[in-house]
Amino acid sequence: MKRKITENLERWKAREPNMPFMLIGARQVGKTYILDEFCRKNFAHYVYINLEKEKGIMKIFEKTLDPEKIIAEIELIQDKTIIPEETVIFFDEIQVSEKAIASLKYFNESENKFNIVCAGSLLGVALNRFESSYPVGKVRRGYMHPMDFEEFLWAIDQEKLANKINDCFISNTAMFEGTHEKTIEIYKEYLFVGGMPASILHHISNDRRLNRYNREIKRDIISDYIADMSKYTTNSESIKIKKIYESIPKQLGKSDYKFVYKLVTEGAKKARYETAIDWLENSNLINKCTLVDSPRIPLKVYEKNSFFKIYLNDVGLLTELAEVSLYNILSDEINIFKEMLTENYVAQAFVSNGNRLNYWKSSNKAEIDFLVNIKGEIIPVEVKAARNTKSKSLSVYVQKYSPKYSIKISGKNFGFVNKIKSVPLYATYLVK
Repeated sequence: MKRKITENLERWKAREPNMPFMLIGARQVGKTYILDEFCRKNFAHYVYINLEKEKGIMKIFEKTLDPEKIIAEIELIQDKTIIPEETVIFFDEIQVSEKAIASLKYFNESENKFNIVCAGSLLGVALNRFESSYPVGKVRRGYMHPMDFEEFLWAIDQEKLANKINDCFISNTAMFEGTHEKTIEIYKEYLFVGGMPASILHHISNDRRLNRYNREIKRDIISDYIADMSKYTTNSESIKIKKIYESIPKQLGKSDYKFVYKLVTEGAKKARYETAIDWLENSNLINKCTLVDSPRIPLKVYEKNSFFKIYLNDVGLLTELAEVSLYNILSDEINIFKEMLTENYVAQAFVSNGNRLNYWKSSNKAEIDFLVNIKGEIIPVEVKAARNTKSKSLSVYVQKYSPKYSIKISGKNFGFVNKIKSVPLYATYLVK
């Protein structure tokens, strides 16, 4: 399936192939698949090494970090000849070896032009606990997320529709109503299926018939995530991580939402559960949105770290974790769960675009769902699950801060009126 990260990989190959490329992302977002496909298509020779399975090769890094010696041993073990400029080597599951990660610095500095790519499950967690000298400035990092709505359109052969959405977004021109309604229905389809490649492939194999979708696909992914929580952690820590993760639907289901520790378990406090949240964030299983008390650049300076929201990395997994029915998603009825899914969907799209997640709230309870830095301007973004986009909070914000313009993401068509850019829910991925 076509993925946007491929553009990053192509730029890397064209500009700096001798700097190792490290792909970071949650389990099952498609890292191995996309790197394998890229390596096969773009290099004359390709060597794949799974360090979790190839224990003999992993042990090489414990004895030496010298690239030439490492390559010579790999050639002997795999009975292959590696030609530096023509061969790409893919180290998968590299997180199992800190020494392998440390060696990337020396591959970058080698006079031989080695082409190295790497990825791994829980790589973000492993790097956060890295004890060796990390190769700062010697590795190009790329981040991969669940498939966004545009990638979903590509996967279901709707590339022309994706192009039309892009045109309407740029020109602020309303889409023909029939096409708009069709795309809203596809958006609802995405809310249920989500952006995990395995889920989308299963959906496509069933001719996109949602009544034939096997929800075990997403449940298995969640089970794998929970199983991962015991890796790099103690038993007591993994229990806390699991409790935080499973509390997210309950957290998002509150009308006045911010993360509350007591919803995790009775008597829960920040001091006990803060590291569990850090683990989930480093593993890319959640997206954290932090309150800012003043919408100025740089937003990070004005964050109030004690006040935040947590979203799941994939809206399809949220529908499963919250046990939201297909009927509730496809119906036009708006309830707290539909709003929960909608806001999580927007957060997921923003993170995929590289947007930092922040929100704003005043003392009198006016709240802006997201703030986005667009071309040096802080733009307030309001999110609505329905077509009704009236917002007292946005009026309060505009009166107080006079932004260049505002964005409303909702079920309404494209448009730009009274300094408000209307963006249909399905076009969220274009806000960047």
